[in-house]
Amino acid sequence: MTARITAVDTYDIRFPTSRDLDGSDAMNPDPDYSAAYLVLRTDAGDGQEGHGFTFTIGRGNDVQVAAIEALRPQIVGRSVSELCADPGSLSRDLVGDSQLRWLGPEKGVMHMAIGAVVNAVWDLAAKRAAKPLWQFLADAEPEWLVSQVDFRYISDALTPEHALELLRRARPGRAERTAELLRRGYPGYTTSPGWLGYSDEKLTRLARQALADGFTQIKLKVGADLADDVRRCRVARAAVGPGVRIAIDANQRWSVTEAVEWTRALAEFDPYWIEEPTSPDDVLGHAAIRSGVAPVRVATGEHVQNRIVFKQLLQAGAVDVLQIDAARVGGVNENLAILLLAAAFEVPVCPHAGGVGLCELVQHLSMFDYVALSGTTEHRVIEYVDHLHEHFLTPVRMRQGHYRAPRAPGFSAQMHAGSISRYTYPDGEFWAADLAHEEEAKAV
Repeated sequence: MTARITAVDTYDIRFPTSRDLDGSDAMNPDPDYSAAYLVLRTDAGDGQEGHGFTFTIGRGNDVQVAAIEALRPQIVGRSVSELCADPGSLSRDLVGDSQLRWLGPEKGVMHMAIGAVVNAVWDLAAKRAAKPLWQFLADAEPEWLVSQVDFRYISDALTPEHALELLRRARPGRAERTAELLRRGYPGYTTSPGWLGYSDEKLTRLARQALADGFTQIKLKVGADLADDVRRCRVARAAVGPGVRIAIDANQRWSVTEAVEWTRALAEFDPYWIEEPTSPDDVLGHAAIRSGVAPVRVATGEHVQNRIVFKQLLQAGAVDVLQIDAARVGGVNENLAILLLAAAFEVPVCPHAGGVGLCELVQHLSMFDYVALSGTTEHRVIEYVDHLHEHFLTPVRMRQGHYRAPRAPGFSAQMHAGSISRYTYPDGEFWAADLAHEEEAKAV
């Protein structure tokens, strides 16, 4: 009998990160990092499951979990072998659902839900192939990879023929790059010192620790108060010295004019890039900022909603650094499209990570890109934030500022059962006790 998907189980998982100001920035002063998490269960009898999630903060998880659950009828009953042989078929079906598409199209909560489900299918496919996802993708035939990409709306910038040419061109040297990846890993940078709510003393301590850990780039959150940003950038530069890159991140705080003026005011500290200086939807605004702040680079992408906006950013010459997010767009399939677009325009990709499990996921996409598409790590780094990794079965491993290549089959998405039971909201052990304590405090 054909094995089929028998269940899609969802979980609202939240961590109280706001209490230590972990993740705090100019737009999100009190984030409780959260995951709308799902498990695809099958009757295949091999014990394999597909795990996926999308990253949110706090109350947003209520909506995100409901969006994933709305997709359940289109997933349960599907053939496991057919799904794993062609994840793009599910992606096209979910994106093309006319009634749910009306809520986007291809953006927002529903698109993120589709991404979580599609990523879970890729996790299952890689597990069944007994390969980590980066290797599963890198070993795939170029023709099959191209078949996984939806070229609708982007063919004016990237055709299937051009995409196939890019992948074929990268075939020579794959074995050598794989060996180098396994030997050295993929370069990372760290945001751990730079959260907006941290004291100068904590910033200094963590920045120096980043250097000791082998990182050659750190990132600071900026955008709430210019005088404060000047002081913090001065503290950071004093801590790391002149030879270390300092990127700055405004988390969409500014208008176009503010972005240019504020970045120029911080230019004395030699920022490597300014990240998310304005609305992620403002393509022409990013182009104007890029012109106004050069030679400081402009980076964006973690909140860009789909491959179409990425296409426009590249066409408009609006970015120097493209930042993908493993859970913002419609999953691996759409991120393949974005990586191919970046390769076509010769713009480096430096993924957004951190959050809940984003480091675990996005490392696979960058490693595939290095081995089988761009063929280089020059001017490329993956963000790294050192929290919440302990909740995953196969957490990221860092060595001398580099992500070590995952060896375990799958997408590194699976959380420990104990973490799920403890931090599921509102009935998990942590939250039940916490909410009970709040009620007791109110009664006093």
